[in-house]
Amino acid sequence: MSQSPIHSVPTNLITGFLGSGKTTAINRLLRQKPEHERWAVLVNEFGQVGIDGSLIQQQEDIAVKELAGGCLCCALGPSLPITLATLLRQFRPDRLLIEPTGLGHPAQVIDTLQSEHFRSVLELRSIICLLDPGVLHQPEVLRQPAFLDQLNLADLIVLNRVDLATEDDIEEALNLSASLFPPKAAIYTTTQGQLEVEWLDLEHLSRRQARYPQAHAANTPHHHPLSPVAAPPRQPKPGQPLLQTGQQDGYYSCGWIFVLEDCFDWHRIRAYLDSLNGIVRLKAVLRIGHAWVSYNRNGDQPAEIQPSAWRRDSRLEILARQPLDSAQIEQALSDCLKG
Repeated sequence: MSQSPIHSVPTNLITGFLGSGKTTAINRLLRQKPEHERWAVLVNEFGQVGIDGSLIQQQEDIAVKELAGGCLCCALGPSLPITLATLLRQFRPDRLLIEPTGLGHPAQVIDTLQSEHFRSVLELRSIICLLDPGVLHQPEVLRQPAFLDQLNLADLIVLNRVDLATEDDIEEALNLSASLFPPKAAIYTTTQGQLEVEWLDLEHLSRRQARYPQAHAANTPHHHPLSPVAAPPRQPKPGQPLLQTGQQDGYYSCGWIFVLEDCFDWHRIRAYLDSLNGIVRLKAVLRIGHAWVSYNRNGDQPAEIQPSAWRRDSRLEILARQPLDSAQIEQALSDCLKG
């Protein structure tokens, strides 16, 4: 028996610059999912390894698909229609959430969702942008066209991490959000990504325009490692993790994948990760004996550490504004493995 056509699946973009709390916010929304519904989440990461997919709650009625190694708006743009079509056909969700990378420009993703191929299949609803008031002290972020257009194209702006911000920063962020035109459907403040599921069904205003729609594509070419077509994919070995690196728009990433059997000494690995300075973001899922934990740190802020349901492998990724000494870091990570 043939299946009925997929039609008007409610679709939301959850945008925000690096470290704004998008993955945490999506997990909060998933906990509010109506019991009878099936939701799909498409996660895009700049880093090559891909951590966010392992940090999102996965269960029978939630499908998570990850696209790592670049931005949906450029390097992975050709993959987006194919991945979307496959996810929709195989899982047939009642709602689709898309989390672009914090370095990504939303305009091209929106164009794909509203293209002739997906116009009747997907119904784009509110675009929610998370804004950390703390970034207003970072001139390099304020100059990023992608950051500015994440705000311009959003229907809702949610100031996240307000418990870590000063009153002046919160007021400045509110004033910035309120000055945008057309006016936002709503501006909220929250902590720890606590979004309300009702916000997903606010109307998307299609006349919101990007000010820099081509800026991302016009930047310095993105560098992503390429392997010959015939070469088999590299695999990590016990005590010998797989290293993958990337570079884009002045950001550098180093990521490692360890085999399932590799097990970390928790006190040593946490002390080492906490000691790393000058980073933009550090995310990891680590096996520590019979337990698994996720480690998530933005800049110099304290790390968020939680139990993890991931059981496939240990993986870690660091994002910085300067090239990283991958050999030195890898040796330090290996020194934290249990003998």
